Amino acid sequence: MSSVNFPVIAIDGPTASGKGTVAHRVAERLGFHYLDSGALYRLTALSALRSGTPLTDEHALSKLASGLHCSFSGDKIMLANENVTNAIRAEEVGNTASKIAALPTLRQALFGLQLSFRKHPGLVADGRDMGSVIFPHASLKVFLTATPQARAERRYKQLIDKGFSANMEDLLKDLWERDARDTNRAIAPLKPAEGAHLLDTSAMNADEAVEQVLRWYAEIRKH
Repeated sequence: MSSVNFPVIAIDGPTASGKGTVAHRVAERLGFHYLDSGALYRLTALSALRSGTPLTDEHALSKLASGLHCSFSGDKIMLANENVTNAIRAEEVGNTASKIAALPTLRQALFGLQLSFRKHPGLVADGRDMGSVIFPHASLKVFLTATPQARAERRYKQLIDKGFSANMEDLLKDLWERDARDTNRAIAPLKPAEGAHLLDTSAMNADEAVEQVLRWYAEIRKH
């Protein structure tokens, strides 16, 4: 069976909207594969920072991206044989990833890699352009959002739990800047895909959001 016949649930949204947690749990519940597309940009950013690759060298960055040897194992993100789950969550890596994600050649370099995650029995993919660009014919498209304050609080807790230092004021400023970059970039800007279900998680916990996504998917499977 062709991989294009395997169902895809695309979950998009801005940074710290909770899409990663929700997508991962939905994938576990359904027994589907999971793609954290943002991690691919973070892995490229981490590789660039470690190798000293200039962030203005689009060709070199694209070469790094196309040569990534990465995998998602449970809640672990592996780069080659190294567990970089925490390393890619550092603020410097996140900011770098947001900047290089606007580069057209880099996005193209990661396109095929993202498509390769679509396997039996299905895929849950989270990111910013999963439903609009990478998987436009996804079985279910969801756009997760939350207020900047709620997202900053989640990001703060996430960083503290992982042992990083964090400042709420700086996080809020960073979120506004990332949203502006992601929304206004010329290539694959952050926006709800056509036909996407909107889900505001400001007053929701992760379990409630997961159940809502699963209800939507169950409805689709009936038809």
